[in-house]
Amino acid sequence: MRVMAIVLAGGEGKRLMPLTADRAKPAVPFGGIYRLIDFVLSNLANGHYLQIVVLTQYKNHSLDRHISRTWRLSAMLGNYVTPVPAQQRLGPRWFAGSADALFQNLNLVYDELPDHVIVFGADHIYRMDPRQMVEQHIDSGADVTVAAIRQPLGLSDQFGVIETDPTGRRITAFREKPKDAVGLPDSPGEIYASMGNYVFRTQAMIEALREDALDPGSKHDLGGNIIPMMVKAGSAEVYDFKDNVVPGSTERDRGYWRDVGTLDAYYDAHMDLISAHPVFNLYNDRWPIYTGHDPLPPAKFVHNDGDRVGRAVDSLVSAGVIISGGLALRSVLSPGVILHSHAQVEDSVLMGNVKVGRGAIVRRAIVDKNVVIPDGARIGFDLEEDRERFAVTKDGVVVIGKNEIIDR
Repeated sequence: MRVMAIVLAGGEGKRLMPLTADRAKPAVPFGGIYRLIDFVLSNLANGHYLQIVVLTQYKNHSLDRHISRTWRLSAMLGNYVTPVPAQQRLGPRWFAGSADALFQNLNLVYDELPDHVIVFGADHIYRMDPRQMVEQHIDSGADVTVAAIRQPLGLSDQFGVIETDPTGRRITAFREKPKDAVGLPDSPGEIYASMGNYVFRTQAMIEALREDALDPGSKHDLGGNIIPMMVKAGSAEVYDFKDNVVPGSTERDRGYWRDVGTLDAYYDAHMDLISAHPVFNLYNDRWPIYTGHDPLPPAKFVHNDGDRVGRAVDSLVSAGVIISGGLALRSVLSPGVILHSHAQVEDSVLMGNVKVGRGAIVRRAIVDKNVVIPDGARIGFDLEEDRERFAVTKDGVVVIGKNEIIDR
């Protein structure tokens, strides 16, 4: 069976502003050294699906550059990860939705002539062996298989909810954020939440996309239009993410999946990384998360003079970081970050080349690239004052955009 993978990476990411002010959502840095897109591409590569097209659209320069520099596969063996920007092949317009993005790029499918097409989103944090989902899909004979994660019934109004027949496999309804969802046959207190990952029988996908393209009332969305169309035809099945077994996973991190579509979710996902026994373990070398690395020196911790001691506790510290008599607590420090003497960073995410001045304190913050925190500054202490200068999330996390200039 020939299988082709398509990654949808064209979303605007408005809810992650200001982190998406000048980059596509899948290009947003994560976990110190990664980009969001690295997680889905690593899952596909580890699963030996090595013909991958990445559909991009908004602010795609840094995303295209990252893919081109990092994801170089062997052309001799016919493997590739190729970013494909919106080409306006059907006229001068952008993608109208995820289904339209596929429809406008069907030429890529025709070029490969696969039996099945994997269509995954680009902005979730998780590990998954896609082979197991594809195997179920092929064995079932379904036109589409939708990956789902179990969530409490009370959260149904936050997800696209999948309802099934009594077997728990055949999908009978696919509804967006319902308030009257029905629990699962084997667990009435849970629902299936769509993960935005699909496997299609190729010809069925093509036919559905063509039909949808002719419907002027459609929003041309996979979850909103294509999947319900296939559900109505009785040809859609669900794949239960809890059945996915990733080599090297533990009971603690098995089944982890985080949608980082909001700033608070993005922040919380980082906090999941830094405990002694993290709920999402970056250190699983049997299912690595791949990314590109700049030629940076090792991290350095200097000074041991009274209270002027370079330290990091319960933190992730990347290459090129210098903690010069400062302190990082429960934080993620990306490459090139510098903490000067008596600086303190707590419960925060600092992206590349952030500089924290002498005596400055940063608490519960996300600080994007190239920001300089002045000497003695206080971030995260007075949220009303912070709101006048920066974004502050519903949960009280201060977010400072890329290259912002901060007055003390």
